[in-house]
Parts: sequence; structure tokens; C-alpha cells
Amino acid sequence: MNFDNTVSLYQVVEGEDTFETAVQHLFRLVQDAQTQFPNWPRVLYLDIRGHRNEQGRFEPDFFEFQQEFLFGIIAPFVTAFETPLTGAMLNPNPQRNDIPDRLRIGPAQQSG
Repeated sequence: MNFDNTVSLYQVVEGEDTFETAVQHLFRLVQDAQTQFPNWPRVLYLDIRGHRNEQGRFEPDFFEFQQEFLFGIIAPFVTAFETPLTGAMLNPNPQRNDIPDRLRIGPAQQSG
């Protein structure tokens, strides 16, 4: 909790963390913030240690983690965020507080 009634969320993805581990940790971090401080504005700070190739670019999984997962799944549930890939960004929409009970990761299911 900050003095301006926002909740700062800070995740450090370590070199040994997998994509799945990082996704679940981040999702639980947002869930826990909503539980402890219901509907307060949330600001996410993300650091990633390692997960870069020889050219210094993020490995595909951790490029996807920042570009697809964070933007597509997490961003609606925070007011602002900062990542190594994007820098600081504001959510142009009001923060959502209807965080799902669980997150399931897997291939898209096709309807029969």
C-alpha cells in the first residue's frame, strides 16, 4: 500500500522460472492484491532476470509473457504497469476488479 492509496505489485522473474511459473505467480499477485485491498488502484512493476539470447533480446517465451500475457490478460486488472519490454504504461480503461478465481493455460480448444 502506498500513501496515495494505490497498491504496488512487484514481480521478479528469475532465470530459472519457466513461462508457466511466471504466469501463475503474476496472476496470484494480482488476485492477492484484490483480496487484501479490494478495488484499490494497482500498479505493476515487472523485472526479468536472464531469459535473453546472445543478442540481448528476450527469449520467445518471455517476449510472449510481456507482450501477450501481460497485455492480454493482466493489463485490464491494473491501472498502470512497467516492464523491461514496454517501459511505463497506463491502462487507458478503468481498472477491472472482477479477477477470475483461476487461470488455465493451454492450447486453444476448438468447438466440435
